Amino acid sequence: MRHRKNSKRLSRQSAHRKAVLRNQVKSLLVKERISTTLLLAKQSRLLAEKLITLGKDNTLSARRMAYSILGSRDLVKLLFSELSPRFQGRNGGYTRVVRLGTRRGDNAKLAILEFTELDKEKVNKKIESDESLSKKKIGQKDTGQNLAVPKADKAKAEIEEVDHKKDKKAHKGFLRGLRNFLKQDKAE
Repeated sequence: MRHRKNSKRLSRQSAHRKAVLRNQVKSLLVKERISTTLLLAKQSRLLAEKLITLGKDNTLSARRMAYSILGSRDLVKLLFSELSPRFQGRNGGYTRVVRLGTRRGDNAKLAILEFTELDKEKVNKKIESDESLSKKKIGQKDTGQNLAVPKADKAKAEIEEVDHKKDKKAHKGFLRGLRNFLKQDKAE
């Protein structure tokens, strides 16, 4: 019985479960928004909120505790210098879980786990890159500078194509060559 047990098992053994949650939180700290299953998002949210609270404390012991979870000095530095100062005026509720739908293959419920206060520069860059990708998908043409081939290269390409055609005519194939070889033996 699971009386008074707070965490979900996630169909994993304890060491694997801890590793998955740590990796989810590491990705969240770096990218600030991750897409995962709903259950993993809810469980990762708990650990992420604890880490942000540790970051707001900004003491040596808090840094050591964060390092024991994250295992990377760069991530600890990111947490304490960039992420935690964003949430100084907020007591909890640092992340949100947005439900997406279901995954096509196994019908698992998907969700986005993100910080409530995102870095505006990163979000603007992401939006700009998404817009440029959508324009390319719609079919708007690029400037064409990359597609233009210099005239000298065109001439070389034509020469190479002509050479290949001559080689194909000269080479009749293995079976025809064998057939001709056998016919010559019978004629002699």
